[in-house]
Amino acid sequence: MESDIKLIDEAGKRLDGRKIDELREIKIEAGVLHRAEGSCYLEWGGNKVVAAVYGPREAIPKHTQDPLKAVVRARYNMAAFSVDDRKRPGPDRRSREISKVTSEALEKIVITDKFPRAAIDVNIEVLEAEAGTRCAGLTAAGVALADAGIPMKDIPVACAAGKIGSHDENGNKKGGYVVLDLGKKEDNFGDADLPIGISPRTGEIILLQMDGHLTLEEFDQALDLAIKGCKIISEIQKKALLDKYQIDLEVN
Repeated sequence: MESDIKLIDEAGKRLDGRKIDELREIKIEAGVLHRAEGSCYLEWGGNKVVAAVYGPREAIPKHTQDPLKAVVRARYNMAAFSVDDRKRPGPDRRSREISKVTSEALEKIVITDKFPRAAIDVNIEVLEAEAGTRCAGLTAAGVALADAGIPMKDIPVACAAGKIGSHDENGNKKGGYVVLDLGKKEDNFGDADLPIGISPRTGEIILLQMDGHLTLEEFDQALDLAIKGCKIISEIQKKALLDKYQIDLEVN
């Protein structure tokens, strides 16, 4: 039960030892798949995600074509073995929803009018899931699109903040803390989760969702924390791309 879980102590230390404004460890590698135009492998805490980009290519079936611009088709999927209780293979309601919001977020940042009647397919596969997989997927997709040379206004990045409770020695809940980058138990037993995606250069928000309840003040705190996290992750994205192409130049 929630009252049995002490998510944060009086000193502001979380279950995994992080401070309120600390991210989980993140590792990003660009260009991991040779048959895709662009790809990315990302580890974020206990999440392991692969993103692959195919296209631009002719959109099929033809009725999906837009004569003025490309369509961005993101497909988010969690592998059956990605969670402790084996997941039923194939798309479900949650994966369809995340695919839809990811497609809409990427369409805001890809310069689609350069490729009329085309499709840009972004496949996001979650190999291991801990918490925050939609943010991990969008972040990996941004690196994969850049690796594919798709023209974009910026490299999209995503992160979440949320609210978790603390408890007294009797297990009674008291107050709550707004924290950055929720872990698995924080996501399961916390009070709210606020994933966002942004364009780091302009600060434009391209994805914003909320699960749970926050006051207006808590919402502002969570939004500021999530944007701070996005900007830190953006630098890791850039380093991953630089590392790949610097190595390629040295080899050539």
